[in-house]
Amino acid sequence: MIYWAQLFHFYQPPTQLPSVLNKICQESYRPLIEVFRQHPGAKATFNINGVLTEMLSDHGQNDIIDGLKELAEKGQIEFTGSGKYHPILPLIPPEESRRQIEINKAANAFYFGKKDFKPTGFFPPEMAYSRAILPAVIATGHQWIILSGVACPADWPVDKIYQIEHDGKRLAVFFRDDILSNKISFHELGPGDFLNHLRACKNEKENVYVVTAMDAETYGHHIKHWEELFLGKVYAELEIKQETYSGIKQRTALANEATKLIDETVEQVETVTIGQLLSLFPAGETIDPKPSSWSTTAQDIDADNPYPLWDDKGNEIHRLLWEHLQIVMEISKKALESADNDESKHFANIARGLLDRALQSDQFWWASRRPMWDINLIHMGLIDQWRVILNAYRALNVSSASGDIKRDFYHKLAAARDIRNKITDRLFIL
Repeated sequence: MIYWAQLFHFYQPPTQLPSVLNKICQESYRPLIEVFRQHPGAKATFNINGVLTEMLSDHGQNDIIDGLKELAEKGQIEFTGSGKYHPILPLIPPEESRRQIEINKAANAFYFGKKDFKPTGFFPPEMAYSRAILPAVIATGHQWIILSGVACPADWPVDKIYQIEHDGKRLAVFFRDDILSNKISFHELGPGDFLNHLRACKNEKENVYVVTAMDAETYGHHIKHWEELFLGKVYAELEIKQETYSGIKQRTALANEATKLIDETVEQVETVTIGQLLSLFPAGETIDPKPSSWSTTAQDIDADNPYPLWDDKGNEIHRLLWEHLQIVMEISKKALESADNDESKHFANIARGLLDRALQSDQFWWASRRPMWDINLIHMGLIDQWRVILNAYRALNVSSASGDIKRDFYHKLAAARDIRNKITDRLFIL
């Protein structure tokens, strides 16, 4: 048996225009849900970041939330945990990582219900991984994590599930087949070739698994009608094979030899959730995955540049944005510590909420120049960061913190202003 576990990643940044969100809902999200309704035997794993769930509700797209909930209730999909505002978890402080995971769970549990949103698996945004994120992932109750194939440091797993150990606890780890996933994502593989590839994976193994993962928006938005032309046709073909297989078995005596012959001549492909693989395959040895993301190449890893689209060592805008964000986090933290009256608490809490949003990854992605580059989306992220400073320093200034503390953090504010001006100047000319 070949088990195919597919993950769909649903995400839009908090800065997304309502018109674009509506277009994506119409072209991708609704058609995807309909494909699963038409093929009730299809199963998959869905990650949806809490910020998108909230945006769907705020913009009147509740039928999509209801559709996803319906699929979860039918057992066709499972949800994963993640970071609410899609931050690059290895690049932010551990306490911020845990907070992002917890508020993501709270947001999705509110809209989908605690009964349906009970993730056992974890999808780190952009599959960005380092050992630094393990404490937060494990502490929040997850049993498995999915990473990019480039992170795998051992023989490629097809019939066992590697483990990551941290502080005496174990986390199962699944690796995305990067090559196969990208061929689907970039329209380089049709349904027939894909199924032939899956069947070729079995070789001498009795049971094997294959994991693919990609943006949900691939289907219908990035590639028009791809949910029908690829997914729908794959699921339909699997249904035909299953009906043929079942019919042969019904017409054949169920003796062991006959059943074995059928199994050998009719290659079976079954869709499953990633979580189901835990009960189908044994645990393998403990490994230490490489720091990476699903956009990281082997050459990036060799160059010690594991997150090139968000923190490229040669990218000045990345460096300045992270310097600015570091000051943002410091001022926000001090504002919360110093808030001791109603006004200071009010502004400190505003800053804390805005900081969650300011950690989103898109401002860095659009500054990567590999080849993504958009000065407006970079600047919108910078504005989100500056809003935190505005409220955090106001909170600090109206608190009873000492004059020395206020002066020290005003100097930090001035440094942040200088960095912001440097970023803006470079957006004018680059």
